[in-house]
Amino acid sequence: MAPGEIARMQDDRLREQLAAVVARSDFYRVKFARHGSDPAAVRGVADLPDLPFTEKQELRESQIAAPPLGSHAAAPMRSVVRVHASSGTTGRPSYVGVTAADADAWAEVAARVYFCEGMRPDDVVLHGFGLGFFVGGLPLAEAVQRLGATFIPLGTGATDRLVSAADDLGATILSCTPSYARYLAEQLPDKFGRDPRDLGVGRILVGAEPGGGVPAVRDRIAAQFGAEVRESVGNADLFPMYAGTCDAQDGNHLLAPDHLLLELIDPDSGAPIAWEDGAEGELVATHLQRECVPLIRFRTRDRVVVATSPCPCGRTGPRIRCVGRTDDLLIVNGVNVWPSAVSDVVAGFAPETTGALEIVIGTPPPKVDPPLRVRVEATGAGDQDSLRARLEAEIRAKLIARAAIELVPPGTLERTEAKSKLVRLDATTIAEGAGR
Repeated sequence: MAPGEIARMQDDRLREQLAAVVARSDFYRVKFARHGSDPAAVRGVADLPDLPFTEKQELRESQIAAPPLGSHAAAPMRSVVRVHASSGTTGRPSYVGVTAADADAWAEVAARVYFCEGMRPDDVVLHGFGLGFFVGGLPLAEAVQRLGATFIPLGTGATDRLVSAADDLGATILSCTPSYARYLAEQLPDKFGRDPRDLGVGRILVGAEPGGGVPAVRDRIAAQFGAEVRESVGNADLFPMYAGTCDAQDGNHLLAPDHLLLELIDPDSGAPIAWEDGAEGELVATHLQRECVPLIRFRTRDRVVVATSPCPCGRTGPRIRCVGRTDDLLIVNGVNVWPSAVSDVVAGFAPETTGALEIVIGTPPPKVDPPLRVRVEATGAGDQDSLRARLEAEIRAKLIARAAIELVPPGTLERTEAKSKLVRLDATTIAEGAGR
């Protein structure tokens, strides 16, 4: 569609979505009234800044106060065909209900992402994501099937079955987190006596955590498996996937303009930022056709960089590259440091490093006293003092932050088949500080 046609469609659907939200969601009726906003006065996308943001914590509190799905839900449970959940920092899961129409939209948009990443009907897909509450389970199975590809439901914790399925069924694609791809690349030689390249997959489609868009991490996975690596972006409260990388590998194409309206804002002031090439800010999302849990101006906390230059693949919408989450940001002597950027530096030192790292902080983020303490797995190749000095110098040069590198043997740091955590809060340091 031409940009003007897309804009008119979004304006029309936004008005319809707001009318439905006001009619069916107690949460938003109260929220708009408290904010002094009149959703009926919103005639299109340009008027969105007149409405308040929606925060994740508000949704958690809404579900606690009005179970099971919260007062922000705009459809009764009898219309809900499936419930998913995302893990919460409080330990209580955040539930997301979908109607039949919502589920169909999820499958459609995810299928677009998979097609953008190179999946085709003759592919055989090893699915290495969890299949339970996680939105990367059943919804992505429906997307694979919608494309006509063959779906192999392995889930997590099934590396032995993954290897046998790859051999027996002629797998061509592996879908998983970047952490699992790296874990698998180490497990195959050590436990199965197999070169990762022998798995036979030509593409690895990663998502659910940062990493797939980090060049050094992506290139290392690609080299280990002899495969193309593509990344997707999603959010449990919005869509399992709504953006994906094409073969040009220049950011994630936004592929759901008919279902999801995205804004770019300054994360500190909340002021809008124009969608221009090189712009950086936080993504804010508004549903356009959601029935059960429609969200208006939802702060994703994803910090992204925008690309708007023409893409060789022919897709015309903007592209994004996720550089981290605003709630993952570390501030070292006033300098913003993203854990994914540290990972990029460390992965660039392969084969002297395994790519595994851990940032150890002594107080809760974001402020971190310098130097930034980073534990890095070294393979033992080359002079270790030289490696430590070069790592510290590269972090200083690229990230403008002083680091103290501790080199540890391979296998020291925890491996996981699920999402990895790059930052660890050192309870010992906190306890010692309290004692002083």
